Amino acid sequence: MKIYYRLLTEFKREQTGYSTIAIIGQSCIGSVAAMMLLMNHIPTAVKFTFLFLITIFCMAYNAAVLAQLKTKTTFNILLLSVLFSILTIIANLI
Repeated sequence: MKIYYRLLTEFKREQTGYSTIAIIGQSCIGSVAAMMLLMNHIPTAVKFTFLFLITIFCMAYNAAVLAQLKTKTTFNILLLSVLFSILTIIANLI
C-alpha cells in the first residue's frame, strides 16, 4: 500500500502531465492486449467479451480525464485499465 500512496501522491502533484502520458501509455497497452486477444484461437463469445472489457476500461480512463474527475478516482481507473490489459496479455501468452 505504501507504493500505491506514493504513486497517488506523485500523480496528484502533476496530474495534468501524468494524465496525458497515461492516456497514451494505457491506450497502447490496451491495443496490444486487444491484438493478442484477437490473434488467439479462443471461442468467439469469450474473445469479444474480453475485447469489450478492454475497450470499456481504456475508454473509462479517457473519459475520467476529460470529465476531470477526482484525482484518486482517475488514478484508480488508470490502474484498473492497465492491470486488466496486462493480465490479458499475459493470459494470451501462456
